[in-house]
Amino acid sequence: MAKSLPARADVVIIGGGIVGTSIAYHLTKIGITNVVLLERKQLTSGTTWHAAGLVGQLRASRNLTELAKYTTGLFEGLEKETGQATGFKQNGSISIALTEGRMEELKRGASMAKNFGLAVDVISPHEIKERIPHYNLEGVVGGVFLPKDGQVNPIDVTQALASGARSRGAKIFENTKVTRIIVENGAAKGVETADGTILADKVVIAGGMWSRDLGRTIGVNIPLHACEHFYIVSEPIADLPRNMPVVRVPDECTYYKEDAGKLMVGAFEPKAKAWGFEGIAEDHSFETLPEDMDHFEPILTAAINRVPLLETAGIALFFNGPESFTPDVRYHLGEAPEVKNVYVAAGFNSIGIQSSGGAGLILSQWIKDGHPPMDVNGMDIRRIHPFQSVKRYARDRATESLGLLYAMHWPYRQAETARGVRRSPLYEAEKKLGAVFGEVNGWERPNWYARDGVKPEYEYSYGRQNWFPCAAYEAKKLMKDCVFFDQSSFAKYSVEGRDALQVLNRISANNVDVAPGKIVYTQWLNDRGGIEADLTVTRLAEDRFLVVTGAAPQTRDMAWLRRHAGDAFCVATDITSGLPMIAVMGPKSRALLEKVSGADLSNTAFPFGQSKEIEIGYARVRASRITYVGELGWELYIPTEFAAHVFETLWDAGQEFGLAPAGMHSMNNARMEKAYRHWGHDIADEDTPLEAGLGFAVAWDKKGGFLGKEALEKQRARNVQPKRMVCLALEDNSEAAPMIYHEEPIYRDGVIVGSTTSGAWGHRIERSLGLGYVKHEAGVTKDWIESGKWEIELAWQRYPAKVQLQAFYDPKGERIKG
Repeated sequence: MAKSLPARADVVIIGGGIVGTSIAYHLTKIGITNVVLLERKQLTSGTTWHAAGLVGQLRASRNLTELAKYTTGLFEGLEKETGQATGFKQNGSISIALTEGRMEELKRGASMAKNFGLAVDVISPHEIKERIPHYNLEGVVGGVFLPKDGQVNPIDVTQALASGARSRGAKIFENTKVTRIIVENGAAKGVETADGTILADKVVIAGGMWSRDLGRTIGVNIPLHACEHFYIVSEPIADLPRNMPVVRVPDECTYYKEDAGKLMVGAFEPKAKAWGFEGIAEDHSFETLPEDMDHFEPILTAAINRVPLLETAGIALFFNGPESFTPDVRYHLGEAPEVKNVYVAAGFNSIGIQSSGGAGLILSQWIKDGHPPMDVNGMDIRRIHPFQSVKRYARDRATESLGLLYAMHWPYRQAETARGVRRSPLYEAEKKLGAVFGEVNGWERPNWYARDGVKPEYEYSYGRQNWFPCAAYEAKKLMKDCVFFDQSSFAKYSVEGRDALQVLNRISANNVDVAPGKIVYTQWLNDRGGIEADLTVTRLAEDRFLVVTGAAPQTRDMAWLRRHAGDAFCVATDITSGLPMIAVMGPKSRALLEKVSGADLSNTAFPFGQSKEIEIGYARVRASRITYVGELGWELYIPTEFAAHVFETLWDAGQEFGLAPAGMHSMNNARMEKAYRHWGHDIADEDTPLEAGLGFAVAWDKKGGFLGKEALEKQRARNVQPKRMVCLALEDNSEAAPMIYHEEPIYRDGVIVGSTTSGAWGHRIERSLGLGYVKHEAGVTKDWIESGKWEIELAWQRYPAKVQLQAFYDPKGERIKG
């Protein structure tokens, strides 16, 4: 018998797992009640039903942690609200370290937790034994205890969320497969099912491991792939404490959870088994996958040693089920850049239960308001490059992604699978020069160049890694001679047409109505004044512009540009693949480029912030005098087919001037010395130019204003800002000085007033450096900064620091304009 589906809805949600039902629950809670959820089989029948149900709170960033905290709070009251049991209990969690490196990771995470107001304790092996006496603590260095972590029954929670949504008007249909998402004129208009069509203003893809294929049918890229996830559940164990906290032993890839007197042991092993590459069976529902004891046996052996109670306990269940993983182990959330009114919530990497409440909260408000209520750039679907949804890539990377949940999260750690996807024309030449490559958005980029006997591969640690002396050499060459950086990965857009100026000047905070050949550094703001993009715009002609941004926001920034171009006579084209870029930087860069080009590059003929064509060898290239490393230099934009020739010409002539290759680590170190902001770390859509110290790039009086001006004007009226980015340097500059990375607490006179956003070692000034935001309701002023005693907490220990508003290296910019 055909179902009676409604003819239309405000929102249609595809997928009835815990995330889909959470979105329905939260939409109805904020007044959007004409919601329809469609599930192909039964609620929870894909992945949710077999999830472990762990509810942890500490994540890798402030906002991810806030969302996990929200989920915990939601689960605490959900049973009372809906009358549906959830199985929620809060016995806390213990993470155990078996190595000093892991212990530092845990302590750094514990320090970070202080920023978020999370209850956390660093505990000794003795204190661990007091909490879990039935564990063998052989080899244990220490651990971290989070008392507010908990666990739930995933099926019960899903039903509770569904019940809450239904009580406020949502309609939920099981055994109703969506066969097509209706798209007209680049926007979703509804869905088709075997039981009828539903027109809708918004469509949400929350289909778990089916999401990638469904997205591809309308040109939306949702890169994920399923992997096999294993766990066992013991027979009842009489001596197992019922109040046992969740225990994680990431060095053994295992987690442990007490469940009704039984012990669950699960694993996130380093090399996972991909599943479903050939497709998922139409009747897949509450399915288990075949046992593979050979694969799981090393995990089980370690678990029996760690919990001797398992030695005599029978195994009641050996479970293997599929879960979807993404290429960067971060879930996908938000409006798809390819099709308007299509939203995505998928790829939860085995943390879907603990992420479900926050994801539902964020996406519901995003749907209502047209923008997320907080910075979610780490999960925003717009971070994705289209190639990442290629099935083979998604599969190969997923086999690594699963294990990364419990792998060491080393600074600068590089992916090991699915490499070599996007390469610059200089790749082979750089390889011969000793390049050690890292990967961003598929791009192979030289991160550092091995020299003086240093092994050309990473040796990770939280301190000075093996490439440290190589970066020191590159910094010396940058400061004394000249270096080249391969910045081909930076995204470049051509924007042209009679309305190009109007479009760009509307979305740019700075004034891009300048003479042809002028480079403008600017932010693109949202209507709240937050920074959506940080980039340069070069005017090439009256109706033609070149926009250059970073590699990571390539998809995001283009989506922002196209959405705001609307129906204007303006064409934006991504020309990244056709325009590699080599940056030549350092005090001898002028002499080198004058030699190979014959052009006059003096301050008079070619001032800072100018761009013009010059000839190098047999090629014509665009030279732009700008820098991200704080030295005299030019960026050279070269048509792809000429890039190798131009590089060879530069390299041969450069030996006279001490030209050396330099990698992305050196670029990052140098930009930290100059306090150049990095979008996604130091600035994002919750930060304004005034808070970030970028007010100099705002054209307050330009004709026609700019997007976000009204909000920024209100903030400007205050004169001093209660939140402000500052530059930080540890007082200790010895070899033992620790490294700053991100989200470390900043103390003023013993009170946490902010946190770091990024950090690196500054080789030109020999200091451990950071950037970060601090807050003071009366205003962050120079006097307030100078009158305080400052410290930064790194791995549970505080270190004295110097704090100031200006950069520590060449604050007046004299070297740039030399």
